[in-house]
Amino acid sequence: MKYRVSRSMLSGRVSAPGSKSLMQRFIAAALLGRGTTVLRNPQESADAIAAFATAELLGADLAQDQQGNYHITGGKMPPDQPLNVGESGLSMRLFTPIAAMSGFEVTITGEGSLLRRPIDAFGSVFEAMGAHISTNNGHLPVTVKGPLTGGTCTLDGSVSSQFLSGLLMALPLAKNDSTIEVKNLKSTPYIDMTLEVLEQFGVVVTHKNYERFHIPGNQHYRPTDLVCEGDWSGAAALLVAAAIAGSSSNATLGKNDDGVVIDNLETTYTQADSRITGVLMFAGARLLNRNGSISMHVPKLRGFEFDATDSPDLFPVLAALATACDRPSRIAGVHRLKHKESNRAEVLVNEFSKAGITIRIENDELIVDPGLPTSAELDAHGDHRIAMAAALLGLRSDGITISGSEAVEKSFPEFFHILRDLGAEIRRINE
Repeated sequence: MKYRVSRSMLSGRVSAPGSKSLMQRFIAAALLGRGTTVLRNPQESADAIAAFATAELLGADLAQDQQGNYHITGGKMPPDQPLNVGESGLSMRLFTPIAAMSGFEVTITGEGSLLRRPIDAFGSVFEAMGAHISTNNGHLPVTVKGPLTGGTCTLDGSVSSQFLSGLLMALPLAKNDSTIEVKNLKSTPYIDMTLEVLEQFGVVVTHKNYERFHIPGNQHYRPTDLVCEGDWSGAAALLVAAAIAGSSSNATLGKNDDGVVIDNLETTYTQADSRITGVLMFAGARLLNRNGSISMHVPKLRGFEFDATDSPDLFPVLAALATACDRPSRIAGVHRLKHKESNRAEVLVNEFSKAGITIRIENDELIVDPGLPTSAELDAHGDHRIAMAAALLGLRSDGITISGSEAVEKSFPEFFHILRDLGAEIRRINE
């Protein structure tokens, strides 16, 4: 699929999609509950759909009411086929230890770029806690046979915090207490989110400086009623779109009859990418947040510096933001980009160059020079964040065509429709 996005002036009011990170954690926790959990304002991206399907195969019962809310009754049963988590790295890392709690032999597989992403961090952990695991040279498919019984282990958190999140969700069900010593943990805000979800379900986990986690065993997940709040990761693209192409430069701050207003941006749960607001303010935007609805006034965008080590999903949209600034911007944390849906640093350098934008990698930083993008066709490389960033470039160009634009379905299937609702010039190209 190809979309072509051209120079636009945006205005209007839209709602951010539900958080896929929260949604997948909610689904996993509901599977482990004794009783029925209600999920309101559900997020229905490809990743969330994969999590639903995986939970069903593991024994959850799913139903949807007339208002669109999901009712998930927990369960446990041996799956009659491999668990296919699609391209969701989070689902892979959540459901692998959960499957290892079942006592059944379970195989987990996936699709696309997920088959190239590492899973070997679980190996020594599973063996130390009484479960068997075999992988395809550290990659999917993986087969596990438990149950995990608890104990003490060491985990390398440098590749992804999602391995730890999976263990934190599974090990409260172990018969013994567990202690996890964590080395080089990245993206601690995502661990905060996991701990907040566990608390909602009545599960207790404690930690010391994110380096030593204690998980009491023999706990029970308490079914609950939850609202999936807005996704700051997806909303970051909308906020950047408003900053670089919104009509708010001529609006008065707080007047919602002009510019872009984005609703459904609450902060009940910790979301790493909510830091986008700080970057925008540092770059010169003036933001107004009224009960989870954000508008902004942007007199002039300044070059910025930002450490995205704990929020690597912001890299692509920040690169697009940097092109509209008055001087080069520096984004640190490049080492976090290698094991995403694409090698994002290299892809950003190569694809943005097609539109005349210069990006350099120096040590662990991405340095983006400002410039007006030229007309070009960019390849999303199967990466939803790259597809959105390419669309943002298009808002300031004579036309950017995005090849593989369907990648947005992974996290934000409504992305192009919402941009169009704001007035973006978008045309679908049929081949």
